Amino acid sequence: MFDRVARRYDLLNDLLSLGQTKRWRNRVTKMISPKPGMKILDIAAGTGASSAPLAKAGADVTALDFSEGMLAEGRRLRPEITFVKGDALALGFPDSTFDVTTISFGLRNTKDIAQALKEALRVTKENGSIYVVEFSHPTSRIFRSIYLKYLMRLLPRVARLFTQNPDAYDYLAESIIAWPNQADLGEIMGKSGWREVNWENLTFGVVAVHTALK
Repeated sequence: MFDRVARRYDLLNDLLSLGQTKRWRNRVTKMISPKPGMKILDIAAGTGASSAPLAKAGADVTALDFSEGMLAEGRRLRPEITFVKGDALALGFPDSTFDVTTISFGLRNTKDIAQALKEALRVTKENGSIYVVEFSHPTSRIFRSIYLKYLMRLLPRVARLFTQNPDAYDYLAESIIAWPNQADLGEIMGKSGWREVNWENLTFGVVAVHTALK
């Protein structure tokens, strides 16, 4: 599915988020504070849109993804970034390799959330950190109602106008609705071995950035 939508993936993300993706990305980059010498693993990096600002700041970034189509598009768009094919559930790196692991809008697509978090923990250095960026649950009941109507009705219709693979965006809407809320995801992270789990809501909780230490 991701192979098929790779070519227009970044464009559609910007469109369907009403331009919010860049704002979210900028905020996460500030939170991570990348710098030269910092080793970062960007899991489920797709075309590398989340990796690019980290690499631009001088960090040593590895962009990992399971989709060949996403990797090919990423290498075409961002040849300066190191792209690696890999499985979030079985990362091909030694223990304690990275200062930071991050996964943006990809944890939701893994088959086993807890296993993905445990693997990220394994390859993160002691006292290193993780940043999980995911769609979440709006904190306002009224806004949440409007948001859910957008996800289930408008988003798939808009996607059909711009892609030949609208089923991918039906899946997107359904997977967002089924995703754990902020507190529940925090609990899963804690049970997976991460400590000092916190989160910050972006755009009224449409997106949440969960952070934790090893």
